[in-house]
Amino acid sequence: MSDRKKVVIAAVGIFVCYFYFGIIQEKITRGTYGDELQEDGSRGERFTFTLALVGVQCVCNWIFAKAILIASPQGADTTPKMYYASSSLTYLLAMISSNMALLWVAYPMQVVAKSAKPIPVMLLGVLLGRKSYTLQKYMFVLLIVIGVILFMFKDGKTSNAPLENEGLGQLLLILSLTMDGLTGAVQERMRQHSSPSAQHMMLAMNGWSTIFVAVPLLVSGEAFSFINFAIKYPQMLNHLATLALAGALGQLFIFMMVSSFGALACSVVTTTRKFFTVLFSVLFFGNSLSGRQWIGAVLVFTGLFADMFYGKKGAPSNGGKPPLKAKDKSETEGLVK
Repeated sequence: MSDRKKVVIAAVGIFVCYFYFGIIQEKITRGTYGDELQEDGSRGERFTFTLALVGVQCVCNWIFAKAILIASPQGADTTPKMYYASSSLTYLLAMISSNMALLWVAYPMQVVAKSAKPIPVMLLGVLLGRKSYTLQKYMFVLLIVIGVILFMFKDGKTSNAPLENEGLGQLLLILSLTMDGLTGAVQERMRQHSSPSAQHMMLAMNGWSTIFVAVPLLVSGEAFSFINFAIKYPQMLNHLATLALAGALGQLFIFMMVSSFGALACSVVTTTRKFFTVLFSVLFFGNSLSGRQWIGAVLVFTGLFADMFYGKKGAPSNGGKPPLKAKDKSETEGLVK
């Protein structure tokens, strides 16, 4: 198969899988099931089992990574388990915070906010990883920061479907971004120590995340409530299965893109996918954006694309050390979240 066919297949796969992933995720987290009258006068019961949703994704991702390693065996992974455990914890907290935020903020806000991931990665890289960046890199990140502020700032205008406790949702998004930064810092330590493959990182991190999320699921009783909810509304299982399948297949196409064409090409495709996800959510789910928010969204994506195409020029040489093996695996791990 030619490279042109590979890149087309991978790009279309990423677009389709994560485009559908976003649709199903919003249906699950913001939709209602059944027609029973609730205490607040509304009809239908909302899905509130955030931990269960994360747990299902982690298990499915682990199974998928295991299948990839079985189909294409690799050498032994010598990365210390402590790195994987700590990275999985921050990764899990980032995912939970992001999913919980959807209970109080619209999906477009979540997507654009999570697109600002370079901000905490850069700050914590400087503070914890002793990294340095060019002035050009700082300017691109500043552009992203301004865009996020414009998008998330609430000016008092009400939307067509106002969400309660939106401030709590924004706080959860900030927590999620902070955890993303910590995850990137730990992954940088992994690369310096043993440079594990993306598949090994995916397998180990999802394995540890499954263990971590299983504890609160059982202790809080959410696992049993989730099972009862699934029995009561079996149509939810169809949405959940589709979400897990779309996410797992999306990861497969991401790894195909990264292994064949590098993280840069994959970043361009996934960032473009995020933009169309925002447009779809606005057009089809009635999530209205003000003119100021649209300006903020444009600034965020402009900063991201500028960084992808120009940010690496003139970058520090990492202290004269030889380049790390394979593609940038820490970027790979951040893309699949």
